[in-house]
Amino acid sequence: MTSALVSPAWLLDHLADPDLRILDGSWYLPSAQRDPRAEFAAAHIPGARYFDIDEVADRSTALPHMLPTPNAFAGHAAALGVSNHHHVVVYDGAGVITSPRVWWTFRGFGHVRVSVLQGGLPAWRAAGHPLTDEVPTSVPMRYQPRLRPELVRSLAQMRASAALGTPQVVDARSAGRFRGTAPEPRPGVRSGRMPNSLNLPYEDLLTPQGALREPDELRAAFLAAGVDLAAPAVTTCGSGVTAAILALALFELGAPEASLYDGSWAEWGGRDDTEILTG
Repeated sequence: MTSALVSPAWLLDHLADPDLRILDGSWYLPSAQRDPRAEFAAAHIPGARYFDIDEVADRSTALPHMLPTPNAFAGHAAALGVSNHHHVVVYDGAGVITSPRVWWTFRGFGHVRVSVLQGGLPAWRAAGHPLTDEVPTSVPMRYQPRLRPELVRSLAQMRASAALGTPQVVDARSAGRFRGTAPEPRPGVRSGRMPNSLNLPYEDLLTPQGALREPDELRAAFLAAGVDLAAPAVTTCGSGVTAAILALALFELGAPEASLYDGSWAEWGGRDDTEILTG
């Protein structure tokens, strides 16, 4: 198995590689009071370009940062100077929080050479590596997407999973939100969980510094949550972002490649015709 993670030291050594493309995939909830574009403009890894998960998204739906159409993604990737042969390395400003969503997006469109910077920008800074405010000029490329529908789950498919209990559904939200004892951050969205779902809060997979934990710790966390690492899994969360952390962790463990419920709880909890359990 090949790891999807690269270290800050590895990235520093390969900054000048002509086939490397670095993307800053930072995104924050409004409650964080952080502006990822402004932070990128002030200081980023040399050669990086900003990947906005709200812009590279399906703009025809009110659901947040849903996967765009293949043609739309191809246009965004090409404008960022990314072609099919490039090795894409994604990082974010909080560690390994939103970068896995970008990693999953590229994989969903058939891009194999895509990695996540372990520890993200905090690890890069801690290592004393250089930052810049200069944005490289992007030479438009040609990008040919190859959609992998098996990595994306729809509402209809999730209804079937909820009814049948297969494939296993793993929810990355907090225990309080999963049990319905804590409110959802989005107005109009009910608290609770899907029937036959398991709970593994994404924070349990990360170190205090925001890096993905070691494989033995990841394995222990999944097993403690009742996840069968030999069986297919669907990951979900509030809006399809932190679910990708679970998908990345499963990938690192060599488990069957997880699919992701793109609408996640923003869709399931925002409807009045979906079954929700509490307690």
